[in-house]
Amino acid sequence: MDPYKFLNITRNSDGTLDRSSSLASLTTPNSSLSKDLPLNLSLHTSIRIFHPNPNPNSNPNSLLPIILYFHGGGFILFSSSSTFFHNSCTTLATQIPALIISVDYRLAPEHRLPAAYEDAMDALLWLKSQSQNPTHPWLSSGIDFSRCFLMGSSCGANIAYQAGLRTTDMDLEPLKIAGIIMNQPYFGGIERTESEKMMVDDKVVPLAANDLMWELALPEGMDRDHEYSNPGKGDVVRMRKLGRCLVRGYLGDPLVDRAREIGRMLEKEGVRVDLKVDLEGHHGIELLKEEKLEELAEDIRKFVSACGLASL
Repeated sequence: MDPYKFLNITRNSDGTLDRSSSLASLTTPNSSLSKDLPLNLSLHTSIRIFHPNPNPNSNPNSLLPIILYFHGGGFILFSSSSTFFHNSCTTLATQIPALIISVDYRLAPEHRLPAAYEDAMDALLWLKSQSQNPTHPWLSSGIDFSRCFLMGSSCGANIAYQAGLRTTDMDLEPLKIAGIIMNQPYFGGIERTESEKMMVDDKVVPLAANDLMWELALPEGMDRDHEYSNPGKGDVVRMRKLGRCLVRGYLGDPLVDRAREIGRMLEKEGVRVDLKVDLEGHHGIELLKEEKLEELAEDIRKFVSACGLASL
């Protein structure tokens, strides 16, 4: 199969991409508010904030946790404004509930890794400044800056993980990272996992497309055993400092063994991990089936609540 055709991309002579990818989406619910804000003007990055509509049954004195969210797309596709990711964040904001901040990070190959990680850190530093002196009304009251979660789906989970590693050596006070949520995390390696071997021609993430996305995203000349792709090649000392992690996967996803691997790796280093592998589902299924998105939201709600109780 032609991975360029599968991904609906064309590579230009200057190394840039023409993108024409599309994906089915949920009907946009009107259950939360959203607003775009610039992040780094010189880099043309931005964030999209999602605030849940007030729930008359909720405690008016309760504070909303923050979820810093990174969308999927193999580092090369989509944005925070893509309909399916916008809809997902809208649903998550309402059902958890939480203030969701979706980062519109730079894409590869125009901006190869670690560009997306650097944009994630820009977002965290922006949040730190807001925790000290909020300039946006949605952040000036009703927000718990001591409960900030890093979350992503697919490559977004990779970004959340890498951002989490970088925060272990940073002073973000009064902002605190309470946990990391990795939904169907996008990791790789030269050696194939059993799930990758079994699902070479997967309809969502076929191996040829997977390899191409890594080729376009990693620094020039690097292979899939680079630490950005293979966490086993990364900084174990930083890994040990991570807080509680939620790792989710689906048995019908070629990347499911990568999810299991990162879960086991973190547990081995003493990190508390909540690992859930759903027997039914494929990569990105929550973008297509509302009931799967609701299941994801419920898992996150329980995780966020458990992390809050653990800090008391």
